[in-house]
Amino acid sequence: MPQTDVGRSEDLLAELAAWVQMETPTTDPAAVNLLMDVAEAELARAGAALTRIPGRDGFGDNLIARTPGAGAPIVVAGHLDTVWSHGTLSAMPYQVNGEKAHGPGIYDMKAGSFLAFHAVRCILRQSVPTPRPIVLLLTPDEEVGSPTSRALIEREAHRAAAVLIPEPAAQSGACVTSRRGVGRFTLRVEGVGAHAGGSFQDGASAIVELSHQILALHAMVDLDDGITLNAAPVWGGTRSNVIPSEAGCEIDLRVNSIADGERLKAAILGLKPRTPGCRVIVEGGMNRPPYPESPAILSLYERARAVADHVGIKLPRQHRGGGSDGNFTAALGVPTLDGLGCPGAGAHAAHEHILWQHLDRRAALMAGLLETLE
Repeated sequence: MPQTDVGRSEDLLAELAAWVQMETPTTDPAAVNLLMDVAEAELARAGAALTRIPGRDGFGDNLIARTPGAGAPIVVAGHLDTVWSHGTLSAMPYQVNGEKAHGPGIYDMKAGSFLAFHAVRCILRQSVPTPRPIVLLLTPDEEVGSPTSRALIEREAHRAAAVLIPEPAAQSGACVTSRRGVGRFTLRVEGVGAHAGGSFQDGASAIVELSHQILALHAMVDLDDGITLNAAPVWGGTRSNVIPSEAGCEIDLRVNSIADGERLKAAILGLKPRTPGCRVIVEGGMNRPPYPESPAILSLYERARAVADHVGIKLPRQHRGGGSDGNFTAALGVPTLDGLGCPGAGAHAAHEHILWQHLDRRAALMAGLLETLE
């Protein structure tokens, strides 16, 4: 068992509930910063060396907490922002139903970020020695691709011996040893507007052209190779009696390899119009590189599985299609273990929940890793 006493699940849940009841949509930096204030104050009282980096470009602050020690640290990176808008708590309140605790962002990923924060706080409060110093990084913008925190995450990872990502565990408790890469694009079509009844032949429908482009995108899907593309949301047109002069969509690309990412990126950026009179403009690129399983990652996983055995939980591993900040660190060649948060389900969905009785054991797993990774 870890030396660190992380407490009972009931007590952890009571504190986590306060985090969940503070709505922190990515798009509201002031709201995210209120929760960052809470974490900062607690970590300061515990004795962490803190650096707070002011937000920019409409996003909240980043917070770095360091524990004493020399040598390459263990970096733990979690985010405090959620996909949920203000007012979600009214329709989707925090509540506990048996083994499930519900609420916006509780699974993705306030529970995991709280567990990482709590483990570091306990280690500091209890003066538990760790082989390496710890760097806890709390960020404000992961849900939109980490535009302002990526450079910071990569900077800290470059110096690290290993990176732990407390994104949600699967319902089975599985952690993550690989993820697909993620590309994000915006496709806009410029057509020619005209009266749909009196001058139909003079128009060039941007929506018709967009339809051709979406079908071409769908033809690039290759499930056997892990390549998926999704066009959504889609927009265009003004009225049924007007040939639409504008239309567009966002594109989500997922790939398993860097080579596929580059190939599909070139194909998407190179899309050409098929409708006379229309123009196609595509912007974007790969947002997160693939996170492939490596011998070093498997070695880190085996060490985590040994700690999990000591705290009384099973720790299977899985490949996950969704991206995380672990994609950035794994792509640098730094051993990265992801999905170390709390088991549950329903990320980004109305049934989002954690299995709250696992909180103490998952906190013990995080603390045990920080106590033993050399």
